[in-house]
Amino acid sequence: MARENIHHSLEVYYEKVDCCPLRDRQFNFFEFVYVLSGKGMHGINGNLLPYKTGDLFLITPNDYHSFDLEEVCEFMIVRFAPSYVKSYRWESIDHIECLLYYASHFSGSILINEADKLMVGNLMQNLQHTAELKSIYYEDLMRHLVNAIIVIAARNISLIKPQSISPNADARILQIIDYIQEHIRQPERLKISMIADKFGLSDTYLGSYFRKQCNESIQQYISSYRIRLIEHRLRFSDKRVHEIADEFGFADESHINKFFKRHKGLSLRAYRDTFKSANKMSS
Repeated sequence: MARENIHHSLEVYYEKVDCCPLRDRQFNFFEFVYVLSGKGMHGINGNLLPYKTGDLFLITPNDYHSFDLEEVCEFMIVRFAPSYVKSYRWESIDHIECLLYYASHFSGSILINEADKLMVGNLMQNLQHTAELKSIYYEDLMRHLVNAIIVIAARNISLIKPQSISPNADARILQIIDYIQEHIRQPERLKISMIADKFGLSDTYLGSYFRKQCNESIQQYISSYRIRLIEHRLRFSDKRVHEIADEFGFADESHINKFFKRHKGLSLRAYRDTFKSANKMSS
């Protein structure tokens, strides 16, 4: 798997391509991919969904993705390091980095609000023009445009995510959440004792600290995040149940089915069949 690094805290560029130059790229930064034109399939973290003009994808650190293009496509790419988000004083969204990391729960376009789709389209066109023109103060202007896109993205993500993370969440909780997401397929790395030792905390303090910061227990967060990823596998990939069980560190199909049914009330196969039936009825 190709791993890419960012050389500056913010990078913006335009791409017109007829094939994906690199497949299953993994980053250590955030990346917005906005579809200016074209269509195809977008693969992210093993899930595959169609994309079209006007879609906005947010790839978070530790995600991996690629595009299968059906025609010549144009993209605006915005890359920014986690430090870029931390360096800006967001007036009303102190936990904006938590919201951005939460985008890894989703595989599709993060734009939900119709008015915001139009606004982002205009911002991306202005960003493209600014990047190409490179007139005086263009870097300052690009930062303002990118910041507007980040706020709109966070607003749309907040429409989807549960209102769990505290507005006063601090930097350490972001690191813990990032650690959980990075190791979600390795249950042995997600034991309370292991996480507590990693961040220099006692087991008891970690539990109360996480609940205070995120309004849910750390075990609830880990379970809900794992469930979300399993749901994506069932909906957007062709992986078999035993393959999904192996991927997420379950002993066998019975173990993962008990876990999934406890949270969703359905076996994995029943959930997949329900989703497929709903798709047939809507098509």
